[in-house]
Amino acid sequence: MLDKKTEIAFISALEEELVPAMGCTEPIALAYAAAKARAVLGCAPKEIVAYCSGNIIKNVRCVQIPHSHGLRGIEAAVALGAIGGDADKEMEVLETVTKEQAAEAANFAKESCSVVFLDSEIPLHFIIEMTAEDRVLVEVRHAHTNISRIVKNGKIIYENLKVPEDAETVTEDTYTVENIKEFADSVELCRVEHLIDRQIEYNMAIANEGMSGRYGIGIGKAILEACEDTVTSRMKAYAAAASEARMDGCDMPVVINSGSGNQGIASSVPVIVYAREKGYGKEQLYRALVFSALLTVYQKTFIGKLSAFCGAVSAACASGAAITYLSGGSTTEIKDTINNTLADIPGIICDGAKVSCAAKIASSIDAAMMAHYLAKNGKAYAESSGIIKETVDLTISAVGHIGRFGMKETDKDIIL
Repeated sequence: MLDKKTEIAFISALEEELVPAMGCTEPIALAYAAAKARAVLGCAPKEIVAYCSGNIIKNVRCVQIPHSHGLRGIEAAVALGAIGGDADKEMEVLETVTKEQAAEAANFAKESCSVVFLDSEIPLHFIIEMTAEDRVLVEVRHAHTNISRIVKNGKIIYENLKVPEDAETVTEDTYTVENIKEFADSVELCRVEHLIDRQIEYNMAIANEGMSGRYGIGIGKAILEACEDTVTSRMKAYAAAASEARMDGCDMPVVINSGSGNQGIASSVPVIVYAREKGYGKEQLYRALVFSALLTVYQKTFIGKLSAFCGAVSAACASGAAITYLSGGSTTEIKDTINNTLADIPGIICDGAKVSCAAKIASSIDAAMMAHYLAKNGKAYAESSGIIKETVDLTISAVGHIGRFGMKETDKDIIL
């Protein structure tokens, strides 16, 4: 039986990670910090400088910002946050930006905003420096809304240097695949239902919007037109369409996972589509989504919020394992699904947030479903296969180590 400490840790993880965000999370984080800086400054800024780590630069330069009327880039994100953002809304900071404010932000971004590379060992790290008569600094580290320091006119008025939970806090007696399965099996749904209801509502709404074909290259519709009509094709199409809409400026919110909307989409939409296609009931779907969400969190604790390792791999791996779980698979078959996926596609790189992330999600779901079907037929890659270890938990840890540490140079080359 799962102990109370582990149960509480899992509930807390779901509450912390399954939150709404509007738009790609990196530009939204910049807008949030800028809105916070504007509130502390107490007046309209005359100038903004954004000091950004390489991963922030990588993930902001190509995506369209919601409610911006087509704006992209770091300068636009901070200008929008400063001029029209509401910091109280955190990752939905730009929800109420008007057309007039967006136009003002576009001009301000060109004339009064600049970006400076921040050489930091922390992948998710940036500082917003805002000046008028006074000067305010807002520093964010490790997580998108984790303000570590606010400085006004050289005086620290807020400081929190505590590092959010990461791989160092993942212990063998808490996060394991077996513990996650046991929690998904036994949790009282009333404790998580509000989170899962919102996840289904938001993520399927943007998936349906993406299927209109109005965003990016219209990948969702293209997949259904080009591929055989199967449940896997529909899973890929709807998940990819949701991502594409989000990356191309759709102003609908997404329930994220581990700081990423694409991970939130890839760990939920395929499971929802599969469950609906196959006629599974509400309780079965909700428990599968709890399993998928926590398995994504588990993998990402080792990798970190930002990396050169594509998070779609982790999230799709979780979806594939959740589908094995949903379809009555044994613990062994669930573990085999994870190993089969991670034996196949851990080499997908993250070269920044953009509409083609949708294609990576589709490819990752395809691999995860192949892994699922292999596992259900008793086929699994053994310990001797590349990075596959003697247990699935060690495999997850090993892949995470590669993503966090082994791919640091890859990240630098991508950013350059």
